[in-house]
Amino acid sequence: MSKPTIRNTIRKLRFEHDEMTQQALAEKVSVTRQTIVAIENAKYYPTLELAFRIARAFGRPLEDVFIYDETGQ
Repeated sequence: MSKPTIRNTIRKLRFEHDEMTQQALAEKVSVTRQTIVAIENAKYYPTLELAFRIARAFGRPLEDVFIYDETGQ
């Protein structure tokens, strides 16, 4: 059985928002660019608070930005 994962659509949403850079998003949500890189690449899962701040930065509901995948695929 695969381990559940959390996927995200941050990269897609950044490009839909005038090709927002990772740095611009990082500044908007008060983290480092490296944190955004790690979240985009699923190397790090954000806290719930940070996940809400990222979703709010795009004006989207949390579930449009982060997808809980119980199958781990």
